[in-house]
Amino acid sequence: SIIRRQRQELKLLIAELQDRDKELNDMVEVHERHIQAWEDDRQKILTLAERCSLLTSELNERNAIIKSLTKKLKLLESQHNDSKITLESTQQKFKELTQKVTDSSVHCQALEEKNQSLHCSVLELSAKTGQLQAREQELLSMLQMKDKALIETTDQITEVTSKFKTLENALRTAKLDEFTRNREHQDLKVTLNDVMSQVNKMKDILSEKMKESTKNQEEISHLKQEIGCLRSELILAVEEAQRKDQLFQFAKSKQVRIERELSSLRQVCVKQQRDLHFLHVNFESSQESRQ
Repeated sequence: SIIRRQRQELKLLIAELQDRDKELNDMVEVHERHIQAWEDDRQKILTLAERCSLLTSELNERNAIIKSLTKKLKLLESQHNDSKITLESTQQKFKELTQKVTDSSVHCQALEEKNQSLHCSVLELSAKTGQLQAREQELLSMLQMKDKALIETTDQITEVTSKFKTLENALRTAKLDEFTRNREHQDLKVTLNDVMSQVNKMKDILSEKMKESTKNQEEISHLKQEIGCLRSELILAVEEAQRKDQLFQFAKSKQVRIERELSSLRQVCVKQQRDLHFLHVNFESSQESRQ
């Protein structure tokens, strides 16, 4: 009866050991699946870390590009401000030159009117000179005809001669004035031509500055569009990096949870090994007692 009871106990122990073995096999399979899943998660984490480093480097490059574009934009804005200042100074110079041209035109018109009046005076003096010459001839004929009025005629001739000399001096001064006026008129024409050429040059410079300002404005708008696109791409990259960081945190928490489960499974395995060792010792002691 003792042997039968011990055999029954051994059968129960063997059945329990088989159940425990089956449970251990199931736990080992689950553990292997967990290890495989942990390895997959580890590979995913490594690939995510590599992609994160690549995205970080790409983000740094994009930041460098944005910094260089920002510097270029600031440089273009400073150039645009300089061109605006130059344009304003050129416009001011153009206004001053226009005023000078207007004053020169008015002065030239006044000189022409004065020259016309002097020319009329010269014509009048020439007519008076002709009249005086005719009078002189008349007086000479009267001198030949009238010897009695020699003294009076001589006085008249001297008076007329003095008047003629004064008229010649006036005519000479008028001619000199006309010559100086003509020379001043020529100088004013040369000055007017120089001023007009400077005005044309200023107009060309102004048109070039306007074209350059237009080009700078187009380039600034293009750079602003590029900066907007890069900012949107940077925002998308940052959002993607944040999502990857969240996935990394989820994987990390999952890894911690798996490690906790593995530690608990290790503890269960240690306990089961202790139980098996204890059962084995009991089994040996029962065999020894049976023998």
